[in-house]
Amino acid sequence: MNLEQFKSELSFRTSRSAGSGGQHVNKVETKVEVSWRIEDSLALTVTEKERLLNKLSHQLTKSGVLQRFSQASRSQHRNKKEAIAKLEALIQDALQVEKVRKPSTIPSNIKAKRLQKKRFQSEKKQARKKVNLSTVDFLIYD
Repeated sequence: MNLEQFKSELSFRTSRSAGSGGQHVNKVETKVEVSWRIEDSLALTVTEKERLLNKLSHQLTKSGVLQRFSQASRSQHRNKKEAIAKLEALIQDALQVEKVRKPSTIPSNIKAKRLQKKRFQSEKKQARKKVNLSTVDFLIYD
């Protein structure tokens, strides 16, 4: 992904920030919303566009725009930097190719150990049971 091209394709919108701050909040537009159209981007290859559209489909608007906003700071400039950083992080994370999991089998010696342990536990529990006197042959002493 070409970061210079990417940053030139971003569009920004400002609005009044929510929360406390008194008069400052009421007169200054510090909240910054950054938006980017994936399909129209020249910063990505075709495969990167497909990957982003698949992975971020639930975060796109109906018109196919990816949006992030920031209103943490009282400075519009800092909020703009933070919104761009959020968008970049989201895109970089989505572009990562996940490793294919190779299914493995349980080794036979591990299976044998598990069965041996089960057998040992069973014998231990059987030894704790009460003895049924009707089934045991008694030796009768005279």
